[in-house]
Amino acid sequence: MKAHITAFFAGALFAAGLTVAGMTQPSKVIGFLDFAGKWDPSLAFVMGGAILVNAVLFRVFTKREKPLFDNAFHVPQRKDITPQLVLGSAIFGAGWGLGGYCPGPGLASMAGGSSAIVFVASMAAGMVGYSVWERSSAKSTSSSASTKSAPSTSSPRPA
Repeated sequence: MKAHITAFFAGALFAAGLTVAGMTQPSKVIGFLDFAGKWDPSLAFVMGGAILVNAVLFRVFTKREKPLFDNAFHVPQRKDITPQLVLGSAIFGAGWGLGGYCPGPGLASMAGGSSAIVFVASMAAGMVGYSVWERSSAKSTSSSASTKSAPSTSSPRPA
């Protein structure tokens, strides 16, 4: 229960930070991406600050034997670049540039009833669509693998 409460407050703090920094306004993101027009570098400062805080605190906290509210740290082990990663990153970037939101600010902005509702609904539809595609892809892969590896039960016909 402590882990859920902590996660809730961490999320609320993150949403408050995004709101205070103005990152829940799509015009900030679009202004940051507008290099040819009126470029707004404020997003770079917010990201730089977040990276700096994360870099320091990640090293501090991972020196502990375990986290406060879990039995182990959950740090990704994969370092390979896959086509799925590249495609997902491209889709994320396109959505971010077109909508002006990424998932965190989109969820934080949705509380205000803005156009973020359309963004979050589209994001949720994409997540559900991917989940359905992944499950059907896994089923077809496992069924074709079992068909290939299954021994034949029929006896050979005499010639």
